[in-house]
Amino acid sequence: MATTLKDVAALAGVSVATASRAFQRPELVGTTSRDKVLAAAADLGYSPNRSARALITGRAGVYGVIVPDLENPFFPAVLKGAQARAHQLGSQLLITDAGEAPEGELPLVRTLAAQVDGIVLCSSRMTEDSLREAADITPLSLVNRVSPVLPGVFADPIPGIPSAIRHLHRMGHRHVGYVGGPSVSRSDAVRRPMIERTCTEAGMDWTDIGSFPPTVDGGRSGAEAVLLTDVTAVLVYNDFMALALMERLRSFGVDVPGEISVVGWDDIEFSSLVTPGLSTVRVPRYDMGVTAIDLLHDGGSRRNGESHLESQGASGDEDAHGRSPKHARIGLPTQFVPRGSTAKAIARE
Repeated sequence: MATTLKDVAALAGVSVATASRAFQRPELVGTTSRDKVLAAAADLGYSPNRSARALITGRAGVYGVIVPDLENPFFPAVLKGAQARAHQLGSQLLITDAGEAPEGELPLVRTLAAQVDGIVLCSSRMTEDSLREAADITPLSLVNRVSPVLPGVFADPIPGIPSAIRHLHRMGHRHVGYVGGPSVSRSDAVRRPMIERTCTEAGMDWTDIGSFPPTVDGGRSGAEAVLLTDVTAVLVYNDFMALALMERLRSFGVDVPGEISVVGWDDIEFSSLVTPGLSTVRVPRYDMGVTAIDLLHDGGSRRNGESHLESQGASGDEDAHGRSPKHARIGLPTQFVPRGSTAKAIARE
């Protein structure tokens, strides 16, 4: 005879309603009771029927996540955070790769929408019009992207970038370059004026070295462009590119950091393992994944059939700025991490 939720509740010593909430809305159940229910379910080999739950609650118990490139080492920590939080909420993740193709994101949203309770878009490069269309299809939250109409979480370049530039200034650098990411990147567009403003305030020159693909090849191309300038230090769009840039500079006989100091962005796992270790701006990637699921879950749980875009501006639960939690845009602070790839500037003849 199949094990039922009633059996689980009896073994755990809780009501059937509490056992049900432990699976459907675990955030509403105390830790002790929830642990008892999960332990009882494990002992009895019970697994909640997701199809039945979807019919009862209107929720599939699955969230979709779209990333632009699964090979980019920025995303594993984001996905780990999202997965951990989803599991705490009794849900699963369905992950797909957009293949660095902005035009492919909206079709993926259409494909996933029928299977999930909402979708996390990571580093989305869709236009605002496409985002609005996607938001009419399913609840959305954004990672590493700010939109006026959607909730999301992003890496605030403060205090990371100003700290990195001040560090370079203390090391004697007076001319800094920036090897940027794709021209369509919103985060890149935020960093450029901040780099320029911080350099100006510190009495330093800066050179916009250009926009490059966020890949190994992009980093190598950026290194060749750096050699055409007289910068003594360079900030790079991400660590992946920065590591490739360092390797390319060394292949040309350029000493890093003796001749050129390098600062990345992200603090991926490899950054501390290379020699010299990569100085970088640490992004709270795991926390971004957790927050993205929270925003999606909180927003989705409040929707009662109204248009997704209309619910963004609905009155009611508003913060001190007059925004609904579904409309929240949360910036998590970054942190500069100095390592061996930055050193004192050597005067050039």
